[in-house]
Amino acid sequence: MRAGGPPGTLDQATKDFLSARPQLFGIAYRVLGSAVEAEDVLQETWVRWQNTDRAKVREPAAFLTTVATRLAINLAQSARVRRESYVGPWLPEPVDTTQDPQLGAERAEALEMAVLLLEKLNPVERTAYVLREAFDYPYARVAEILETTEANARQLVSRGRRHLAAERKETVSPTAHRRLLEVFLSAARTGDLSVLEDVLTADVVSYSDGNGIRGASRIPVIGRPHVSRYLVAFAPRFWPQAETRWVEANGRSAVLVASGEQAVALLTADISTDGIDRLMWVMNPAKLAPYVASLSD
Repeated sequence: MRAGGPPGTLDQATKDFLSARPQLFGIAYRVLGSAVEAEDVLQETWVRWQNTDRAKVREPAAFLTTVATRLAINLAQSARVRRESYVGPWLPEPVDTTQDPQLGAERAEALEMAVLLLEKLNPVERTAYVLREAFDYPYARVAEILETTEANARQLVSRGRRHLAAERKETVSPTAHRRLLEVFLSAARTGDLSVLEDVLTADVVSYSDGNGIRGASRIPVIGRPHVSRYLVAFAPRFWPQAETRWVEANGRSAVLVASGEQAVALLTADISTDGIDRLMWVMNPAKLAPYVASLSD
């Protein structure tokens, strides 16, 4: 038996969609790394849901998840082609998770999972990993959504785990994460080379996502000596006019950097027990604007 009103009514269709929406967004965002594209997927899912003979759908949430997931995979495959023309490193769009993560994740681990790492997987591997690890879907359901066998679904998830295990280090607590980011920010602003070298890991990587914007490095800066010296050289030009604000992005502390009224960067970091492994500077105005707007909602 279905709860709520008659299955064919628009009222009930709306309730079913809104109930599933946080999880649909969570899946689409993790597959795509883009909040804007995830919203596009949800819009198309809603249109298809309206045009479906809903009286024949026994489990609306399962139906909606299947539609949204397949749409996200298709979009991710075309997005890979589009990103080949992107200028410089591509980073996922930040999402404000202070009020409502809207990511539908049932495990805290899913919020900590760097979408950047998922870029190492192809869209189908990424989707299988997200469905299983972030949302705890049984393998049989993952296989059904991906239109594959259960054995292949297990292989896809296993492949994803191996890829990410090679990258992932032991993480620190949110408090320790914030504390080390504070130390880093102070050293970066003053150009303190010795402190920067102390908090950065030997194989640290700094990514600047600006899509060609002036001031954003077009290649990743790799290794403690290069990153620390780059930050010291960068400091006099970047920080004197900058104001900083502590915010949250994707479940972790982050720093929003503004010049006057204009946001110019969002700094996030991957931090392990060894120190800061990865610095991520989102500087592309097209990615910053939706995030900043969400902070004032």
